[in-house]
Amino acid sequence: MRGGGVEPLGPSVPPQSDSEVCKSVIECRMPLPTARYKPALIVIHWLTLLILIGVYACIEGRQYFPRGSVIRGDLKTWHFMLGLSVFALVWLRLILRWLNVAPPIEPAPPRWQSVLARAVHIALYGVMIGMPIGGWLILSAAGKPIPFFGLELPPLVAPDHTLAKTVEKLHKAIGNAALYLIGLHVVAGLFHHYIVRDNTLLRMLPERIRDR
Repeated sequence: MRGGGVEPLGPSVPPQSDSEVCKSVIECRMPLPTARYKPALIVIHWLTLLILIGVYACIEGRQYFPRGSVIRGDLKTWHFMLGLSVFALVWLRLILRWLNVAPPIEPAPPRWQSVLARAVHIALYGVMIGMPIGGWLILSAAGKPIPFFGLELPPLVAPDHTLAKTVEKLHKAIGNAALYLIGLHVVAGLFHHYIVRDNTLLRMLPERIRDR
């Protein structure tokens, strides 16, 4: 103590300039990088979506062409081949998901949302596995060839037209329901991104798109 004053404790800290203060505040407010899925999973996710659009476009577009026309037959063939492509991709996706831990959603959603999201994902996987098998069964039971990009796959069952008609009706019903399921999945992703403002959608976006 000198002259009645109080000596400062510890080394003195030089004052920060206005620019340095602003810089530190901006850095504090910048969001941390979002953990995301592996690039292979991101590619498979969006590729699957594009193929599913093609699947529905082919089967819905065929109705605009007369029965027996070449283009109508080609659209049905592409519908089947694209469906089997989804079938192949979903197994690769499941293997990658098993090998890699999913990045957490931040901030964490309520438990009911997590349970609902899991149920929707399980249903979507069921659709992507069951629907192609259903198509394969329909062609097999109808005694028709089963094409796959230049190959001909073996039939799953012996010809049975009653079975073919039954599976076809079920195939159509599930296909229509799956549209609503996919729509729910899309709406949920947009809701989390624009309303909740968490990283649900960002985890599945490529790096360049996510950082814009």
